[in-house]
Amino acid sequence: MIENEVRDAGETDAQILARVRTTVRRDRIRTWGLRLALVALWLGSWELTATLWIDPFFYSKPSLIWHRLVEWFGEGTQFGSIWLQILTTVQEAVLGFAIGTVAGVVLGTLLGRSRYWAEVLAPFIKALNAVPRIVLASLFIIWFGLGLQSKVATVVVLVFFAVFFNAFTGAREVDGNVINNARILGASKRQVLTAIVLPSATTWILSSLHTAFGFALIGAVVGEYAGASKGLGLLISNAQGTFDSAGIYAGMIIITVIALIAEWAIGFAEAKLLKWRPSQAQSSHGI
Repeated sequence: MIENEVRDAGETDAQILARVRTTVRRDRIRTWGLRLALVALWLGSWELTATLWIDPFFYSKPSLIWHRLVEWFGEGTQFGSIWLQILTTVQEAVLGFAIGTVAGVVLGTLLGRSRYWAEVLAPFIKALNAVPRIVLASLFIIWFGLGLQSKVATVVVLVFFAVFFNAFTGAREVDGNVINNARILGASKRQVLTAIVLPSATTWILSSLHTAFGFALIGAVVGEYAGASKGLGLLISNAQGTFDSAGIYAGMIIITVIALIAEWAIGFAEAKLLKWRPSQAQSSHGI
């Protein structure tokens, strides 16, 4: 025991670093191993249950879902290549996400710094936020048709409020002393907004983007579900109409993978943009 403590105390920096890396690598392998075991247990129990006790026609099972995915990616769908369906949904989601994010950041920041206009427009913003925005997808189809515009409009409406309220709160949370000092030093309103308010609200805005892109995908799929000639939402709607539960699950899996890729990309961008922020509690919180 004492010899181990002495040996540890006599370790060089390189040895300590190597030991820490080994521990981190071992923990990561253990974590991923547990995750894979949980997924295997879940899929295995589902497959067994659907084979022996419940009707796979209604509940499907992993083997049927896998067969549907192989069919879609190998032979295509009833509406063309699966890659065309994915590209259509992603295009709608990304365009609506970009427009909704820019609009939410701009209006949220401006109203966050203007208490008068925020008070004037508050009832209208709350009323618009209370509107069931998913239902608007049908209205947008009447206005813009079955093409790209109606889906993008649905996505914009969903994304806008998710970003707007975070930008608004972030602009309100800026330290007033910092702004007063900048004004004393001669900074204009535009300089205060661009050099102080926006950077300070960046954390709030970026945190909203994780949720906002999920809303973007929901908006695109719901818009396609309401009426479209292509897209993942159309595949899911068609699968529902033909009682193809495996097709519904296959569409959900593809959308989930897209969402996870987008989540990784947003997290990567957030890490790059917030390098200046001190690292906080990375070890104790996994979610």
